[in-house]
Amino acid sequence: MLERLLRLDYKLFFHINNVWSHPVLDAFVPWLREPFVWAPLYLFLLMFVTMNYGWRGLWWAAFFLITFGLADQSSLFIKDTVGRLRPCRDPLIQHFVRLLVVHCPGSGSFTSSHAANHFALGTFCFLTFRHISKWFAASFFVWAAVICYAQVYVGVHYPLDVTGGGLLGIFLGVMSAGVFQRRIRLEPELST
Repeated sequence: MLERLLRLDYKLFFHINNVWSHPVLDAFVPWLREPFVWAPLYLFLLMFVTMNYGWRGLWWAAFFLITFGLADQSSLFIKDTVGRLRPCRDPLIQHFVRLLVVHCPGSGSFTSSHAANHFALGTFCFLTFRHISKWFAASFFVWAAVICYAQVYVGVHYPLDVTGGGLLGIFLGVMSAGVFQRRIRLEPELST
């Protein structure tokens, strides 16, 4: 069963990385992974929530950052434990991988930290913002999925890596948002 799953993982990787490629995507997709593209969104959220929700917003910001840290460190721990080679580092297939970034990271491949981080934050935002707008809140999942796809497209992760990272992130986002929603919640400050 595991062998079949890995075979499917390789096949899907090569479709995303090679077959479903396009020069416009080659120029655009690598930028999606970069912090200067996604960090402004998260900084805006931190500022927006703290400015509009007072002390609750400060707690939201703290939980947001804790969620990010937990996802990142958990993913790094799993990477070190599993030790799966990235496609761009695997000597058996690296010559067939289209690497669209400057260098191939030396860390393990499973789980993707990008996937874990963005799905953790996306889940946290969805669960804490859905009372405001379900469409806005759901857009965080689309954002996380696009970044995960980019990880495979550029050749640094397999689909199973981003799936595992995404599931880890969703789990941590649910746990973090659950504690936040039970204890604090985002409710506008009442002005006196």
